[in-house]
Amino acid sequence: MLNPGTLHRGSKLAVASHNEGKVRELGELFAPYGIACVSAGSLGLAEPEETGESFEANALIKARAAAQSARLLAIADDSGLEVEALGGQPGVQSARWGGPGRDFDLAMARVYDELNATGGAYTRANFTCALALAAPSGEEIVTTGRVYGKIVWPPRGSRGFGYDPIFVPDGYRETFGEMDPALKNRLSHRMRAFEKLIAATYSNDE
Repeated sequence: MLNPGTLHRGSKLAVASHNEGKVRELGELFAPYGIACVSAGSLGLAEPEETGESFEANALIKARAAAQSARLLAIADDSGLEVEALGGQPGVQSARWGGPGRDFDLAMARVYDELNATGGAYTRANFTCALALAAPSGEEIVTTGRVYGKIVWPPRGSRGFGYDPIFVPDGYRETFGEMDPALKNRLSHRMRAFEKLIAATYSNDE
């Protein structure tokens, strides 16, 4: 288990992701704390096979692999869209719904088609994010956050990434794809998991 003080100003994290959208968002979240993030791509890290059956399991697989390969503290995100009318799908398969090329235009269209097959009236959904922080020593922690809302069609907005253009969070009219990135970051599932992670591992004492 990682404790307060594991993260502090001057810490350097390997971000175990080749998704530049996730790397950018995580970098923006950690920057105010004086923590530098370097991407898996820039470190030449391979992507491990995500064989877990939950977001938490997959985040830990990625964080452990990056920590061991880079010999750095490593942060990994596993996140996805869960649609209630689809029994929680696409869930941990969110990226794979876009096919081998992880084309999220295809993935969003599949969500729309699958919802239509159920009648399309019930559009409740949530994004879930698990954040795993792992040390080369083997110590680790994982936190989870969720944001609730609904699915809309057609997709709206070119900001964000993934399923953002079809998701409207509760209390708002804009999709995550239309929303100012700073506002999205404050509301997001990633921020909610991040706040828990910071509370458990960060200290102002260097």
